[in-house]
Amino acid sequence: MAMMEALGDVLKRMPNGRDALKQADRMMQDLLAEPLVVKLRAKYPELDEHTIKLNLNRVYQHVKEYRTCSNCPGLEQCPNDFEGHYTILSCETVAGFTQLIDRKVPCKRLLARQREQQIRSRVRSFYVDDRALEEGYSAQEILTNDPERMKAAGQVMRYIAKTKEDGLQKQGMFLTGSFGTGKTFLMCYMLHELAKSGFTGVIVYMPDFVEDLKALMHDAGKLKETVDMLKETDLLIFDDMGAENLSPWVRDHVLGAILNYRMNRKPTFYTSNYDLDMLEQHFSFTNREGEELHKGRRLMDRVRPFVETVIVTGHNKRGNHTP
Repeated sequence: MAMMEALGDVLKRMPNGRDALKQADRMMQDLLAEPLVVKLRAKYPELDEHTIKLNLNRVYQHVKEYRTCSNCPGLEQCPNDFEGHYTILSCETVAGFTQLIDRKVPCKRLLARQREQQIRSRVRSFYVDDRALEEGYSAQEILTNDPERMKAAGQVMRYIAKTKEDGLQKQGMFLTGSFGTGKTFLMCYMLHELAKSGFTGVIVYMPDFVEDLKALMHDAGKLKETVDMLKETDLLIFDDMGAENLSPWVRDHVLGAILNYRMNRKPTFYTSNYDLDMLEQHFSFTNREGEELHKGRRLMDRVRPFVETVIVTGHNKRGNHTP
């Protein structure tokens, strides 16, 4: 208080000092009339004008940031001192002395961004365009944008709901259909939705992934790390299965090991232009036909019993923005 009085004496001695004091007093009265300050004083009756005068900067910051947040320009243009945060005030009386306490709290937009980042951190992709994982289409849009795809979309929606309600399923899904009908998008949507409930997921674009696996043959540590991740993730999607140039080594020692571990434990999902019978032929195709037919069938025994088939029909959506 002594400092404020000393400042008042200085202002009085300055030219127009009394006008400055009157202006400051008007500003103080305007601040006291602010609905936010009136509400604050109603919540804390002990908050008198004297305490407010001692904490003008805090009260002003509180009001200014509230106004800014009420007309939020977006996180990227947030003008507050601490991006994505605003000041809230509370009172505490200690030994008869009223203290005004301020603290910064995150706004709803920052919390939403942090939640989205947390969701995305649960999902990893190999060679799949990240934009497919970042689309924000609603369930309604997915169901209605292409009526021909409605049945397939409904199956995926039901799977998502069942997993959210009952927990991780042992059975996955096999999405089959012609090129560009949205199979990958439906799986990315599923990953994103289930990541909101805490499930981790990996989506792998098979043609590129298989070529990288061949290169990892001579890097045992990196190969083990990759295979272990695919074994352990909650949700695993092999995207465009059947389009890869599959070698017997990848089929038997990598895919076979992953699927053998996951069956009856965690769900595996597939998108493919093939149906299950055609995929078995793809797994069996080598120069050593007799032996490889057996191995192809053996791998399919780790796929076929553990998936629900989803036939995805509709229009080719490649090259436009329709999900």
